[in-house]
Amino acid sequence: MSAAPKLRSTAPERITIPPVDLDGLLRLPKHASGIIVFAHGSGSSRLSSRNNYVADRFGERGLATLLFDLLIEEEARDRANVFDVDLLARRLLHAIAWLTRRDDLRGLSVGLFGASTGAAAALVAASRSDSVHAVVSRGGRPDLAQLALHLVKAPTLLIVGGLDIDVLALNRSAFAELGCVKGLQVVPGASHLFEEPGTLDAVVALAQGWFEEYLAIDELP
Repeated sequence: MSAAPKLRSTAPERITIPPVDLDGLLRLPKHASGIIVFAHGSGSSRLSSRNNYVADRFGERGLATLLFDLLIEEEARDRANVFDVDLLARRLLHAIAWLTRRDDLRGLSVGLFGASTGAAAALVAASRSDSVHAVVSRGGRPDLAQLALHLVKAPTLLIVGGLDIDVLALNRSAFAELGCVKGLQVVPGASHLFEEPGTLDAVVALAQGWFEEYLAIDELP
């Protein structure tokens, strides 16, 4: 597959997602080839510098992105909500439904990009929605979505840091449970947050390749 042209990054538009008015940031490059909905991990938000960097890089390749807060401020103060994977998955499904109601987004293939607990929520959401065409997990906890793993149809890529030993073991176990098209990529020298030089760029390259391959498919396997 030929490389997509590099485009100028797009300034984010502030949006809110019903029914609880979750704050979000939408980047929509011209002639977008798909849209990636981010599901951040515990302690993070739509303002995550790491995820916004990834979103800008995706935008350079013509992928629209949506970063949004999975919880309102009051909910986030309750730590039980932060780790409620089912609740977070429902919020992702609200966001996907919102995409289908907006004229300039309707028709774009949807991918999910999840980190930590957000990756589990992304997998649960993918198991419940035929609108999800691809999933990428960055340093995720897919084991927290164990009951949903065999129901996921969207091609799924698990990316884990080579130094993140415990999470890597959990990802390998979850990988065995997935029945969809799947991949597991280990980034050498990377810890859980991919803070080491060059490791987050490696994640971007892997995720871009996965989304560019599978967001264009007509039918899920």
